[in-house]
Amino acid sequence: MSTEALPDGYEISADPSRLDVARIHRWLSEDAYWALGRSREKQEAAIAGSLNFGVYASASGEQAAYARVVTDRATFAWLCDVYVDPAVRGKGLGGALVGAVRAHLEPFGLRRILLATADAHEVYARQGFEPLAFPQKWMALGQQ
Repeated sequence: MSTEALPDGYEISADPSRLDVARIHRWLSEDAYWALGRSREKQEAAIAGSLNFGVYASASGEQAAYARVVTDRATFAWLCDVYVDPAVRGKGLGGALVGAVRAHLEPFGLRRILLATADAHEVYARQGFEPLAFPQKWMALGQQ
């Protein structure tokens, strides 16, 4: 597993009280291809039912990135809604965030962590994610 370093001046937290929910909703509902048009109420419900992670500028506390994980904390997790503010992309925040999520989940001994991406395969590959070995075993309800 890669241990991409978080750039100086940033910190990662799983404290839900630090989340800038309005910013997260704006990012996802207006700019994330998988969540365009998601309502604020739906986003708040998703946050409430998930483990949430934020990257914050150390000096200002302003949120710079977000990720959430849906998990039973025993066997399975789904990493989703990973988003880095366009103003700070290219600094390594996304890779560091995914690495921190993996480290946070490691003590649970999960059998599988899944995610879906259309455009960031290399970010996740650096963290050990691979295409499904047997995609023919998987099925989905509500595909897009």
